[in-house]
Amino acid sequence: MRIVVVLFIVLILASLGSALYFIVKDKGTSTRAVKALTLRVLFSITLFALLMLGYHFGIIKSKL
Repeated sequence: MRIVVVLFIVLILASLGSALYFIVKDKGTSTRAVKALTLRVLFSITLFALLMLGYHFGIIKSKL
């Protein structure tokens, strides 16, 4: 599960970086930055859902 979380964090950061690059390069003339930010949101929601499902099914244990 740890590898999946790290992979999603890398994908989120890569999408955020590409959105920044598109904003600077395109100067607001294309929708590539919006698409990259949409992917970032989808990756974040998917990561959150996977973490909640992992906790629910006992894959992730609470240390409390």
